[in-house]
Amino acid sequence: MRIYFFSRKSLMVTGVLSFFILGFLCFSFCYANKSIQVSHNKEAVYQGNSGKKAVAITVNVDWGEEYIPAMLDSFAKYDARVSFFVTGKWAEKNPELLKQMDKEGHSIQNHGYKHLHFNNLSAADASQQIKQAEDVIHKTIGKKSKFFASPYGEKNQNLINVVADLNYELIMWSVDTIDWQRPEPQVIVDRVLNKVHNDAIILMHPTEPTVKALPELLQGLDGEGYKMVTIDEILVKNVEGEGNEART
Repeated sequence: MRIYFFSRKSLMVTGVLSFFILGFLCFSFCYANKSIQVSHNKEAVYQGNSGKKAVAITVNVDWGEEYIPAMLDSFAKYDARVSFFVTGKWAEKNPELLKQMDKEGHSIQNHGYKHLHFNNLSAADASQQIKQAEDVIHKTIGKKSKFFASPYGEKNQNLINVVADLNYELIMWSVDTIDWQRPEPQVIVDRVLNKVHNDAIILMHPTEPTVKALPELLQGLDGEGYKMVTIDEILVKNVEGEGNEART
């Protein structure tokens, strides 16, 4: 009788221990999985969240360096500070111009090393492209980029995860000039002034129509009371430091 009772008791103890061990393993797995999800919960940023009457002009650069000096002149005239998203390959070919852009108070950010379709890249290749461009930028101007704008405006979950893992922000836009199609300058002006709003991110490129449109465009923004600032100035960190809340 004692032997039977002892064996039964042992089985009960073993069962209870197994239950707690299994529960602990399940909890650990769920917690780890949740942590992974949290690290990847960032989304692309389409506009700022400063709540101020300000806009961020972003200029994606992989070509068109011949138009940038004239753009810089217009930006200086209207006290506009913009964010240039440059490819690393372009930065290597135009180091002095990149230094001038930085010296004049503009933000130099990351557009990948080459102008590739990032939706087609593996996580490792996408990460390598961003880090390689970061290295070129840092070597040239002594500053680390922290915002990434993908070529062609591409994004998928793989890229969102890569950008988050690198502690970058994936920047998109809320107002698109579509100037790469080289429309008439007035078309560019109208596209911006008809759609501009507080905390807008305005996308443009270095093209001849853009250069011709800038004086009227910048004067219009200034006349409507918009302050033209760099991308980091319209992205306000929340209390926990988790980043911009104004995401879509």
